Amino acid sequence: MRWVIGLPALWLLVLLAAPLAIVAVIALAVPADGIPPYDLGFNLDNLSLVATDPLYRDALLRSLRVAGVSTLICLLMGFPMALAISRAAPRWQNALLLAVMLPFWTGFLMRINAWIGILADDGLIARMLGTRLLYTDAAMYIGIVYTYLPFMVLPVYARLSRLDPTLTEAAADLGAPPWRVFLRIILPLSLPGIAAGVALVFVPAIGEYVIPALLGGPQAQLIGKVLWDEFFANRDWPTASAVAVWLLLVLVVIPGSIVRAIRWLRPDRA
Repeated sequence: MRWVIGLPALWLLVLLAAPLAIVAVIALAVPADGIPPYDLGFNLDNLSLVATDPLYRDALLRSLRVAGVSTLICLLMGFPMALAISRAAPRWQNALLLAVMLPFWTGFLMRINAWIGILADDGLIARMLGTRLLYTDAAMYIGIVYTYLPFMVLPVYARLSRLDPTLTEAAADLGAPPWRVFLRIILPLSLPGIAAGVALVFVPAIGEYVIPALLGGPQAQLIGKVLWDEFFANRDWPTASAVAVWLLLVLVVIPGSIVRAIRWLRPDRA
């Protein structure tokens, strides 16, 4: 029994707690010219700078907006897909799930580069719509939703596939219209899957760097780009670590609050 608990605890300590502790220590250090480019100490100026400087604050708020909108779009698109797969004939469910996961068989950068060609000014979509898409916020949202949509579909499907069909049948027999069956039975019982999908999409989307850089253009100054510039271009490791600390706090507070709220809304909560 001790090994069952001890091994996961050791894994989390080595791969999660230790890196977080190192980042926190560097965030409290003083920038310096040298290798490494900081002097250890207790300095709160870096954390205060990130919290008050408009560059970092606006980038974090913009990242929150992008991640929130992308998560909402993934939910609005992913829930009907998951519901349709869960209600499909058993012989078709595996094929439909394979279609959802099929993009993962291709490299991430290759898929994003393909979207550059699709959304280019001379691409198919831009010519059909008669508007410019590449290097705009719309292109960035398309890339994020395309990338993270399966992370919403799969946990929601896993929950919907375990729902007891007799519940919806009984509600229909008692005269409930389909929309009421959905709102009173299907949606509340699928909240755990929605919570998992929201966390799986929101957390990586808020720190996304590659998609905004390739599809969003120079104006897509999100927190991932700011963190990259501070660490690699400016070699200001303490400020970059302070950005990471604030980002971590946001990722703990906001998704945690959303998940707790969804759990509170569950009809079967204890």
